[in-house]
Amino acid sequence: MKLAEIKDHMQKTIESTQRALNSIRTGRANASLLDRISVEYYGAETPLKSLATINTPDATTIAIQPFDRTSISAIEKAISLSDIGLTPSNDGQVIRLNIPPLTSDRRKELVKLAAKLAEEGKVGIRNIRRDAMEAVKKQEKNHELSEDESRDLQEQIQKATDQYISKIEDVLSAKEKDITTV
Repeated sequence: MKLAEIKDHMQKTIESTQRALNSIRTGRANASLLDRISVEYYGAETPLKSLATINTPDATTIAIQPFDRTSISAIEKAISLSDIGLTPSNDGQVIRLNIPPLTSDRRKELVKLAAKLAEEGKVGIRNIRRDAMEAVKKQEKNHELSEDESRDLQEQIQKATDQYISKIEDVLSAKEKDITTV
């Protein structure tokens, strides 16, 4: 396994963690809150963003305008059943989600959730490191690498792991700041 491949896998883990953190509410309207929502549309699970235009007309409202008006009730149902904790209201053409201000208890819960998601990202990076280290040791055992090459490669893998875990911590601290800012 090449170091560039390992770094690529780690970068993808960071991007996945970033997407997961973006779906956590911060008290301000943000269209990425709805990224994980999928709607049952004509018998198939379809991502909400491919069924409607989503925008934020102001800091406390998300407006969802379906391309097909017959899908409004299905979209409302999917939002109601999701874990975002918002109640949709519609006027027959546009679904609106009003974002209430977060209580301090809810902010604490969201910070814990963000920490949990970040920890999952770190575990993913550590798993990539473990697999890469095993591959390097196997190559050394099969005499494809010398001891020195193996040790150097393992050190580079560990440095990359530390670097990417630090990036996840930076992303988490930015998200925590975003959540706790009133």
